[in-house]
Amino acid sequence: MTAPHDDLPLSQGFDGRDEAAWRAAIERVLKGGDFARRLVSTTADGIALQPLYMQAADKAPVTSVHAGRPWHLAQRVDHPDTEAANKLALEDLENGADTLALVAASSYTARGFGIDATSADTLAKVLDNVALDMIALRIEVGDTGQQCAGAVTDLVARRGLSPADLTIDFGLAPLAQLMTTGQRMIGWPETTQKLAGTVSGLSAIGFTGPFVSCDARPVSEAGGSEAQELAVAIASAVDYLRGLEAAGMALADAADTLSFTVAIDAGQFEGIAKLRALRKLWARVQQASGLDTKPVKIHAETAWRMATRRDAGVNMLRATMATFTAGIGGADSLTVLPHSIAHGLPDAFARRIARNTQTILLEESNLWRVADPTAGAGATEALTDELCQTAWAQFQEIEREGGLVASLTDGAIQARIAAVASDRAKRLATRREPITGTSEFPQLDEPSTGVLDVEPAERMHVQGGALVVPPLPSMRLAEPYEALRDAADAHLATAGTRPTVFLANLGPLAEHTARAMWITNLLAAGGIDVASNEGFTNAADAGAAFTASGARLACICSSDANYESLGEATASLLKSAGAEHVMLAGKPSDTLSAAGVDEFLHVGVDVLAALAGLHKKLGTPH
Repeated sequence: MTAPHDDLPLSQGFDGRDEAAWRAAIERVLKGGDFARRLVSTTADGIALQPLYMQAADKAPVTSVHAGRPWHLAQRVDHPDTEAANKLALEDLENGADTLALVAASSYTARGFGIDATSADTLAKVLDNVALDMIALRIEVGDTGQQCAGAVTDLVARRGLSPADLTIDFGLAPLAQLMTTGQRMIGWPETTQKLAGTVSGLSAIGFTGPFVSCDARPVSEAGGSEAQELAVAIASAVDYLRGLEAAGMALADAADTLSFTVAIDAGQFEGIAKLRALRKLWARVQQASGLDTKPVKIHAETAWRMATRRDAGVNMLRATMATFTAGIGGADSLTVLPHSIAHGLPDAFARRIARNTQTILLEESNLWRVADPTAGAGATEALTDELCQTAWAQFQEIEREGGLVASLTDGAIQARIAAVASDRAKRLATRREPITGTSEFPQLDEPSTGVLDVEPAERMHVQGGALVVPPLPSMRLAEPYEALRDAADAHLATAGTRPTVFLANLGPLAEHTARAMWITNLLAAGGIDVASNEGFTNAADAGAAFTASGARLACICSSDANYESLGEATASLLKSAGAEHVMLAGKPSDTLSAAGVDEFLHVGVDVLAALAGLHKKLGTPH
């Protein structure tokens, strides 16, 4: 018996291969097919994602603030009742969270909830029994940043704590407020003068910050791309630097006051590259400004736009991928939005799941133990570099427009974001960008999602603020499909039945099942049910079954061969039987159109438009 060789590298058991050999093998498989069309995809920024990348061993790791330490696990504190907010916050801290994100009612992230963070008395109740010197605080201030900072200062003084011993991100973000509300009480120079005074006052007391948040989440919520979010983040930072310096603050001190906040969705590679690119872009700004290059704090939050009301449990999976992405990408702190947040104020169960999503990846998967683990990976490095180049070019365009405030005032950046959002909307409508549980694989009989019994209020706006820029919209990607589902549910509530389409399945199960299932899922995305069957061998039986079903609309489902032999007769008989609208699962055909098929449903069709048309024909209140 031969003794095992424990020191034999695994790679020696395989023949060596290079990119040329791989491409040759792919060409044989493609058999003349177009390589780029089949294997290359593009991001919302038009960046090509190749199927294979070679190692980029010459690349250095990207340094983050928390390198070598776990990222901070942040939980939102957004219950408007102080006693309930305190109870939830303590439960979070007792079960793994080390950061509380206090969401002011005036913040665009409050979604109709939030606390009165302008009152030291309210903060004292919300943070009762919370050891502020043992945790980190993050404040989502909205329009009331100066008042919130004053309330925090008063609370710290009451407790006799040393500000220098506390970890507090004050989250002052007038540019985020401007982007989301379009409002501003005073001009930008006056705003930055006031901002500088607040920051200087906090620093003089001993707080170490960061104080000002370069918050790019509004771009994500408006449907923008990764590069646009990065460009706005950097443009925000530069506008803050200029404003604070003009207000008398030293440039190096101004840079030290800043932090970044970004949204992370379920796009793993794009998200990792976005976080890495943000650090590189900020380093470039520091170099161009003559400053020493220092890592900056980046707070990530799972993207509001990817949250769905339908099949909300799937949000847990999206949040898990986003958490993994943020951890691998090097976020210094992370907030996971609870899976039920699109329904209302999340309950303790939803908060626990959000908390444990991070805890598992921190404590069980140990994601934090390797700093920048994708450094040197060809795909990550290539995408990081391309995002840097694309975002820098967009940042330069904003600079040519006079900076972010000027670009917002002219509506220029809003128009570019809207163009990307429009392209994304088309991909969502055609399901080229699917939403699991909503546009793909929906459940008509899904269970209800529990939330706390608290009604949302209208967002608080700054009193007397004038609309000075077109605000960026805040939207979730699933909303158009959810509106159709809501209309179908309303029909069910009033009529007692769901809007229904009869499936004229032709031939045995093996010949019609694939298209029947595809159509069933497509219709369910709009809340429409089907009257299905095991299939018909002749058109007469299909017509009779349609009449017996009581349906008004029908869809023919089968193979192309059966369409050739039975399609025309079936379409004609369905029309004769009273079908107001006859559809067919497959590509358009002039012959079948002439026989009575009104609409052809196939991969690539505008599903939202088709479903909206069916709702109109069925008389649902959409």
